[in-house]
Amino acid sequence: MGTKRKKNKNDRYAPKKHHDKGPVKAKKHLGQHFLIDEAIAKSIADTLLQKEYRNVIEIGPGTGVLTKYLLNRDIDLVAMDLDAESIKYLNETFPMEHFAVLQGKGSFKVIEADFLNYDLNELFNNQPFGITGNFPYNISTQIVFKMLEHRDLVPEFSGMFQKEVAERICAQEGSKTYGILSVLAQAYYDTEYLFTVPPEVFDPPPKVQSGVLRMVRKTNYQLPCDEQLFKRVVKTAFNQRRKTLRNSLKTFTLSDNLKEDTIFDQRPEQLSVVDFIALTKKIADDTL
Repeated sequence: MGTKRKKNKNDRYAPKKHHDKGPVKAKKHLGQHFLIDEAIAKSIADTLLQKEYRNVIEIGPGTGVLTKYLLNRDIDLVAMDLDAESIKYLNETFPMEHFAVLQGKGSFKVIEADFLNYDLNELFNNQPFGITGNFPYNISTQIVFKMLEHRDLVPEFSGMFQKEVAERICAQEGSKTYGILSVLAQAYYDTEYLFTVPPEVFDPPPKVQSGVLRMVRKTNYQLPCDEQLFKRVVKTAFNQRRKTLRNSLKTFTLSDNLKEDTIFDQRPEQLSVVDFIALTKKIADDTL
């Protein structure tokens, strides 16, 4: 008889082998982890408050588990995916499986495209639209940055990220996770971390937890400063986050008088969005 292997106390946390059983095979190079929990899919669809807009982009619809709950709303939905197999399923099989859902008040269109390279300005004829989805983890931060570039058209954004990314977007000053993404997102949107999603509700299960958030554009989202300079200040400051601003912002060639301001004694994670706006104004005035 062979000796019985002693059970490691961490065995229960080891990832279990999981076989694809859905209509579309998840592809690792696309960062796909398909949600298979109906209740969570409905909860994500419900995150959209949908005030004063009816157009929505769903990024990475995959097998349509979230899509069908979005289509239960009064909505004009564009599902955008880079995966040809997913697009084929959504165009051919999904309509037959969810015929009743597709008879709703809104419209449904499937586009095979890369969201990051797609011209969003013409998608809804320059009408406002929300964005949601179970975002591919490998491009999720890029999705947020592109959304911010189109903030004039996007009053609301929600969806699922890797948990640490969702927490970073919603982090407040003083937190270790507070950074460039936090400041730029919160400059224009009110952010809210909604709930955590465990790995086992995905196919295949990721190695990390996921988090769902909502971002609602601020009523007055035009910054009272040079927005390009604001972005440059934030990025430069956090690129050397352990240094005080006096050291991290040396490339701005500031006057000695301005560098004596006490704000430069602080590190970037200590500054709120309002503080960064004030700092940007001071730098702009100093370089006039």
